Amino acid sequence: MTLVLVVRHGQASFGADDYDVLSDLGWEQARALGTHLAAQGVRPAAVVRGTLRRQRETVEGLLAGLADAGAPGPDPEAVRVDAGWDEFDHLGVVAAHPDLPQGGTAALDRREFQRVFVEATGRWALDEAGEGDYPETFAAFVARSRGALADAVSVGDEAGGVVVAVTSGGPIGAVAAGLVDPDGTDRPTLVRLWERFNTVCVNSSVTRVLVGSTGTRMLTFNEHTHLDRARVSYR
Repeated sequence: MTLVLVVRHGQASFGADDYDVLSDLGWEQARALGTHLAAQGVRPAAVVRGTLRRQRETVEGLLAGLADAGAPGPDPEAVRVDAGWDEFDHLGVVAAHPDLPQGGTAALDRREFQRVFVEATGRWALDEAGEGDYPETFAAFVARSRGALADAVSVGDEAGGVVVAVTSGGPIGAVAAGLVDPDGTDRPTLVRLWERFNTVCVNSSVTRVLVGSTGTRMLTFNEHTHLDRARVSYR
């Protein structure tokens, strides 16, 4: 049996010059998760992450939390990098929204950005604008996310223990939707499931995926008991 802990990155730096950097809260969330896992007796045999900086920094914070708790994880040099866990190009998807105000995303506050984000990603996922408008189609994004999970399972089989995969909300939503409805072929249903999982995914949350003789199952989704209410964030 293989257990994969699919972790969303800590809070990134919304509104900063470089979004792809953990905020101070994001670092706290990542370290708190590492400490929490150690208290649960979880000792990752392997860690996998996407290529994005916020994912790398989350791994660094998580490993620091494990070490602080006296339960060091894998050597940082042994962390595997898999671009399959990268987030979709959300800024590109939002930029393709036909009603984006003058000034683009920089003109949006958090609330307005969230509204436009939901509309734009829904449009992309349903492919209403045509495949040529986006560098990656929704179908391709879902396929690579699920492929990344399959590769993480292989890493777990090889390492012989728990695998932590650090990624983003979009891939977690794609993986969760597929595990809830593995035989689904109805695109609107898939998109609806993905949107619901993606929009509620908490920074540094854990989704547990178990692989055994009966197949791949999602045990839990979006665990974040390591965070007090003041440290819960969604973007």
